[in-house]
Amino acid sequence: MAGGWAKDGAVQDQIDASVIDAVAFAKSKMPRGESAKYCEECGKSIPELRRVAIPGVQLCISCQREMEKKQVSQSGINRRGSKDSQLR
Repeated sequence: MAGGWAKDGAVQDQIDASVIDAVAFAKSKMPRGESAKYCEECGKSIPELRRVAIPGVQLCISCQREMEKKQVSQSGINRRGSKDSQLR
C-alpha cells in the first residue's frame, strides 16, 4: 500500500529503474571490438584465454585491476522517483 504522493508499486518501480540503470551503465563500460594482443598500458602480452573470454579487452589483468581501483563508483540511489528531487 502506497501513501502520500506515491502510487501503489512505486517502490518496486524505483528498484526496477535502479537495476536497469546499473545494467545499462555496466554494459556501456564493457569493451567492444577486437581484443589487443598486448596491454595498452604496460605492453605485456594479454593471455589468449583472457582475449577469448572478454572480447575487446585492451588491458592485462594487473592494469585492469589498477584502473578499476581508480574509478569512482556510481551512486546507488535512483533519484528520478524521489519526492526530494521533485521539490528542489
